Amino acid sequence: MQEVTAVLAPGVDKGSARPPGAALAGGRAQVVWRWCADHKLGLAGLVTIVLLTLFSFVGPVLYHTDQVNTNLAAVNLPPSMRHPLGTDDVGYDILGRLMEGGQSSLEVGFAAALLASCIGTLWGAVSGYVGGWVDALMMRVVDSAFAIPPLLLLLLVGTIFTPSVVELIIVLGLVSWLITARLVRGDSLSLRTREYVQAARAAGARSPRVVVRHVIPNALGTIVVQSTFEVANAILLLASLSFLGLGPAPPAANWGAMLSNGLNYIYAGYWWQIYPAGLAIVITVLAFNVLAESVRDSFATRLIHP
Repeated sequence: MQEVTAVLAPGVDKGSARPPGAALAGGRAQVVWRWCADHKLGLAGLVTIVLLTLFSFVGPVLYHTDQVNTNLAAVNLPPSMRHPLGTDDVGYDILGRLMEGGQSSLEVGFAAALLASCIGTLWGAVSGYVGGWVDALMMRVVDSAFAIPPLLLLLLVGTIFTPSVVELIIVLGLVSWLITARLVRGDSLSLRTREYVQAARAAGARSPRVVVRHVIPNALGTIVVQSTFEVANAILLLASLSFLGLGPAPPAANWGAMLSNGLNYIYAGYWWQIYPAGLAIVITVLAFNVLAESVRDSFATRLIHP
């Protein structure tokens, strides 16, 4: 019976040999560490998003408030130990309402961005890969849709009926896919001439398979970056719609509605009804935009220095 011995580099003990998976994990850790070191603003944005998520979804578990029934005995109370951020004009605890509003904002933002990314990715990939009159027709549809301001369309929908969270996600997703479609279409025009795409076609792969297996995965960098921007855009559009009174109906909490309601008391000195919701909107949108910029710079650096 032959003995199989491991070949180790000089100076490396047999007991210290690392399995292949450990080296791979170490390489990934180095990549993550390098990204964190090179993109400190992006890291700050990512940490802020994580903290906002914990604040919105874990916070209500630790800090219990009633955001359904009004409490007229606790109207417009200033910040105190019992109500750290005070109460509003119907007695809702503002800190608890910020948490509830963060849940709806993040849920709508992520879901609408996911829907917009799926639609825009498929539209742009098919348009760029097929080309010809199909590409021209599909891009004219995108150009025509760009002529309609998203907020105007949302106002029209909001005046017809009071939208629920699911309906808002669908509407926001349907008005936010256009930029993604254009960006992915540009990548698709370049990718369809690559050698591996030509080899797949020569091997008999059908167009849908080539688009799904080769074009879309290689445009993933563009899709991820734009999706991050779309989350911030959806949150801002939701806040704008709620500020105008066309968001989810009460008692559903929303930062835009809180800010709109607080402005009614701006001259009464009730600052706690204005600044928390406004700061929450600004910080959340800024965090997603900063993170998206850092991710885009990271992908651009990898393309220049692979």
